[in-house]
Amino acid sequence: MPISAAYRPDPVFMRLGPEFADPVAPADFPQTILRFRNDRAAASVGLEGLSGADWLERFARFKPLPDNQPGPLAMRYHGHQFRTYNPDLGDGRGFLFAQLRERGTDRLLDLATKGSGQTPWSRAGDGRLTLKGGVREILAAAMLEALGVPTSRAFSLVETGEDLVRGDEPSPTRSAVLTRLSHSHIRFGTFQRQAFLQRPDNIAVLVDHAVETYFPQAADEPDRPKVLLEQVVAASARLLARWMAAGFVHGVLNTDNMVVTGESFDYGPWRFLPQNDPNFTAAYFDHSGLYSFGRQPETVFWNLQQLAGCLAQVTDDAGLIAALNGFSDLYRDALRAAMLDRLGLKSRSADEDLALVQAAFVALASGGESLRWEPFFFDWFGGEASRARALAGPRADLYGQEAFLDFRRRLAGFEADRPERLESPVFARSEPEEMLIDEVEALWAPIAEADDWSALEAKLGRIEAARVAYALGD
Repeated sequence: MPISAAYRPDPVFMRLGPEFADPVAPADFPQTILRFRNDRAAASVGLEGLSGADWLERFARFKPLPDNQPGPLAMRYHGHQFRTYNPDLGDGRGFLFAQLRERGTDRLLDLATKGSGQTPWSRAGDGRLTLKGGVREILAAAMLEALGVPTSRAFSLVETGEDLVRGDEPSPTRSAVLTRLSHSHIRFGTFQRQAFLQRPDNIAVLVDHAVETYFPQAADEPDRPKVLLEQVVAASARLLARWMAAGFVHGVLNTDNMVVTGESFDYGPWRFLPQNDPNFTAAYFDHSGLYSFGRQPETVFWNLQQLAGCLAQVTDDAGLIAALNGFSDLYRDALRAAMLDRLGLKSRSADEDLALVQAAFVALASGGESLRWEPFFFDWFGGEASRARALAGPRADLYGQEAFLDFRRRLAGFEADRPERLESPVFARSEPEEMLIDEVEALWAPIAEADDWSALEAKLGRIEAARVAYALGD
């Protein structure tokens, strides 16, 4: 197996011991057909040299990587699901496969699965993933990365040759196993399980692990639980701001779907906004709109409060309350930065930035159904440098209306950040890359009907071109 010098295994999670995970075996799938391989992500952890056969051996049969975990671990956690506590959760159709250091940054990254078979936490589930679900995860992760959102990356998708029965899509349907590359799987629910079991000793172990592994700059602070919460609050505020600027609705913002490093992951019923609509929901079963677009800030803060409640078993409340009280300002500043990034602008001052951000949201709302979310940012990327492009494009009449004048007036005072990005051929197009639900269904249809993957591959190529053009992660 060819391994590059950039491959640096560091399986630290398994050292926490049996209170936090269970050794499991992967399912023995009848087929292994590679459908997606993320070579850019593989290069970031030194696995780009794997042959096709080696890839399937590692990411379909899950033979351990050299000097890494000796076997998969199904992680233990609890969580609030739609604000109802569930003590029966855990990795029910996935596991942690390996941990590696990222080339260039030294961040610890996890390779973890979805659809890899039953575990002690599967309950009545079959431990499998539909092929369509895997395709949806690939699309969500690719689009979010292109828009500058901290996200897990789809690493591998292998079709596995089983027929699955699902109540929410035509069945039987094709099966797959997904591997994702993520920055931590230490969930808020990981702490909740130990709090529920009244194990402050294990909460303290988790705190030390999280601080030393993900926030080593704070490792010398005397009150580690408080410092951990401060770091998680800041990371979560940034993630939330990036979701909101991207017009993204996660769909199931349960406490087991948020991690301490503030990275987005686990894409089930996600959606991107068609237009600015705070009541827009992603999950068909979210009847109350609890996880609607406009309620995501409230939900993230509520989830942080649940994490703070766990940490209260190992430190005083005062520091935790102070950390939570910082969320609003952190989110405001993060949203200001995220919106400026989406518009490709340099900051002027906090007041001027916030006034522009407010004007942008007003403009988006004023556009109603005539203005889709993503084209607004595409048209005005670079500010005044794109004025002629925006006013000659398909939404020119809309931008000439009075509702947009305040936004355009404020925009004129800002300087483009890295204006050379506008030289990309991406900005010569009249429309941006979007990821609305109708297109997701259209991309899936030829796969389902004729095993034709060309439309999906072309879409991913266009998203990658947009990622390079926007360069929001740089």
